[in-house]
Amino acid sequence: MPIDMKQTLKAKLDRDFRRYVILGACNPLLAHRALHAELEVGLLLPCNVIVYDVGPSTTVVSAMAPLTALGIVGDNPLLAGVAREADERLRHALVALQAPSAEK
Repeated sequence: MPIDMKQTLKAKLDRDFRRYVILGACNPLLAHRALHAELEVGLLLPCNVIVYDVGPSTTVVSAMAPLTALGIVGDNPLLAGVAREADERLRHALVALQAPSAEK
C-alpha cells in the first residue's frame, strides 16, 4: 500500500508538504527467492520507490538500488543473483518512465 507522505504529515503533524509517495515495489517470486536465500533480507523488503513533485510539471521517480541494499545482508551468492535480477527490473522500469509516451 502506498504511503502518501503529504497526507500523513498533514494528518499527524498538521504540516504541509509537497506531493510525495513511497511505494513498495515487490515481485513476489523474487521476494520468495530472496527469503529462502536469507531470512534477514525481510528487513529490506520491499524495495522502495519514491515519487514526488519538484515543480508544477516535474515529477521525480527514484528507486532503491537492490544490489546495494541487499549487499548489507552479507556475501550470499543466491541473494546476489536475486539482487541482480531485481536491480535489472527496476532499472528497466525507470528507463521506460523516461521514454517519451507515444502520441495517440
